Amino acid sequence: MSDNKAWSGRFAEPVAELVKTYTASVGFDKRMAEFDIQGSLAHATMLARAGVLSDADLAAIRDGMEAILADIRAGRFDWSVDLEDVHMNVEKRLTDRIGDAGKRLHTGRSRNDQVATDIRLYMRDAIDRIVTHIRELQTSLLDLAEPNAATVMPGFTHLQVAQPVTFGHHLLAYVEMLGRDAERMIDARRRVNRLPLGAAALAGTTYPIDRHYTAELLGFDDVCQNSLDAVSDRDFAIEVTAAGSLVMLHLSRLSEELILWMSPRVGFIDIADRFCTGSSIMPQKKNPDVPELVRGKTGRVTGHLMGLLMLMKAQPLAYNKDNQEDKEPLFDTVDTLVDTLRIYADMMRGITVKPEAMRAAVLQGFATATDLADYLVKKGVPFRDSHEVVARAVKLADTRGCDLADLSLDVLKEFSPLIEQDVYAVLTPEGSLAQRDHVGGTAPAQVRAQIARWRGLLA
Repeated sequence: MSDNKAWSGRFAEPVAELVKTYTASVGFDKRMAEFDIQGSLAHATMLARAGVLSDADLAAIRDGMEAILADIRAGRFDWSVDLEDVHMNVEKRLTDRIGDAGKRLHTGRSRNDQVATDIRLYMRDAIDRIVTHIRELQTSLLDLAEPNAATVMPGFTHLQVAQPVTFGHHLLAYVEMLGRDAERMIDARRRVNRLPLGAAALAGTTYPIDRHYTAELLGFDDVCQNSLDAVSDRDFAIEVTAAGSLVMLHLSRLSEELILWMSPRVGFIDIADRFCTGSSIMPQKKNPDVPELVRGKTGRVTGHLMGLLMLMKAQPLAYNKDNQEDKEPLFDTVDTLVDTLRIYADMMRGITVKPEAMRAAVLQGFATATDLADYLVKKGVPFRDSHEVVARAVKLADTRGCDLADLSLDVLKEFSPLIEQDVYAVLTPEGSLAQRDHVGGTAPAQVRAQIARWRGLLA
């Protein structure tokens, strides 16, 4: 019988139609077609160098693959579910074009090491794109932070006003997070960039292959050193998805803040109309849909991470069909990350800051109370004692409905005779900021220095 399969000779009946549909992966793995062709050309080049393929066969394979790639890019390639996956679709088309030379391409390899190679080539490219978009978002954040290096806003703990910070300093916190995200991606890339091709089905091959030469052709740093491991593990995909989950987690935190800041009850910022939608019933509404969706899509990516972990759980060596399920969550993770980072980089350029509202909020929560405590410590009062003194002063100000800076010097002296006129320099938000002039601090000078530092790192 012939079922148009690479393995059909062993079977007495064709695959059921439902099974074909259920087991086929071409519907999603065809996005790896260019990487599949790239890997096949390197494999063929290596086989020719080893004397396994003739120069004529290699030339025919190259010409055939060039034509197939052109068809794929032009949308002229007809993908067949009967051929299961991207690999068999490309190989069948190649064989139809060039005859027996196409049949010889698969010498010395299996679909097991072929797909492992394709996915690594895809992931390497995806990581490079993701890192580029992370850098673009960091630049957008710096562009917003720079004019707001001295813009006073409340810093929060427990979502309660804590101490004054600058809006620029707040944004730089996300620049730092994204910097670590990029580091994780780049570090994961080192483990992605190892060549499985040559492991064949699971045990290697009897042909005189040169795996290091293939790795050199494809730009891999090294080869996978164990054939069983090379074809069966997807830890590199899990690692990249974990790194991607952290990117989304960080953007989800920023999303939550943007949503809160845009609320009329807070009113710290406005987001450009092009990133928002209205209500079908309430004409006054302007909804921050993009950050809300980013917050939601974070669960989607984290869910993919959990799915990949469970996919690999308890799989015996070596390759199992379970691993076909790695691609859809991985592809969707990459798509979600790229789209989110791109739209966020643009959205941050569409933020309007409302400094008056930010400064007014600072004055509502006794944000300079710690500064008064530090002032007393510098006068010789033990911190725990100064803490108690300030707590009583805050209680009085709260009762009077005013800020600490609104209490007269005579009233403040009732709490400690060490308090002098110079205390008012530290009780203003600007005075509080100016005192935190050290690396990592929120003083405007330090914020500007960090912006300059990051500009240099991203250049």
